[in-house]
Amino acid sequence: MLLALAAVLMGGCLARGDSESAARHAHHVPAPTKADGPRIAHPVTSGSVNPTDVAWLQLMIPMDERVLPLLDLGASRGHAPAVGQLAGRLRAAHVAELARLRAALNVTALHTTDLPATDLPATGLPATGLPADNPHAGHDMPGMITAAELARLRTAEGPAFDTLFNGHLRAHLRQSRSVTRSEQISGADPGIKALAAAIERTRTTQLSALAAVERSPS
Repeated sequence: MLLALAAVLMGGCLARGDSESAARHAHHVPAPTKADGPRIAHPVTSGSVNPTDVAWLQLMIPMDERVLPLLDLGASRGHAPAVGQLAGRLRAAHVAELARLRAALNVTALHTTDLPATDLPATGLPATGLPADNPHAGHDMPGMITAAELARLRTAEGPAFDTLFNGHLRAHLRQSRSVTRSEQISGADPGIKALAAAIERTRTTQLSALAAVERSPS
């Protein structure tokens, strides 16, 4: 099961045709609510972080960053009032969630020196234990809206806009929930896994809210 998240990460890069990203992942070790956002109940524990924990945080951060422009468009241009309202709530939730993910990654970086050097992602954490770059930043992966898709959404109007927006939002929510489940299976740190569990519950609630919006009259 330790390979689950790594397989998701590699498959995501290949699915979007990002050969550079796939090559970078090949150097990784084989280990990898409520609408107001999740709460992390446990701190990151020194010595318990594994590569899957790091990989999950490094993936979730750009996934959440990438969805913010989509939510901005939904909040300002949604045809149905319920679409704009949902987009506004989810944007606030994702901003809060991003803060928790970044804080967890910063704390995690301080503890990865407890892992053998060969167990660290090749590009994510330097010898100092502090984050350098994110191997997923700027890459198109499943659940991440692309620049071309955003451009198309900006030209859409009325019900057609809502249909496109809802589809992209659903893809993000489902994919981020999927990788979050993988972290709970293959991760090691209790605090990071608790955060993942909270985010999974949040995603389920958000997907239900999206389904309700789609059922409501425009």
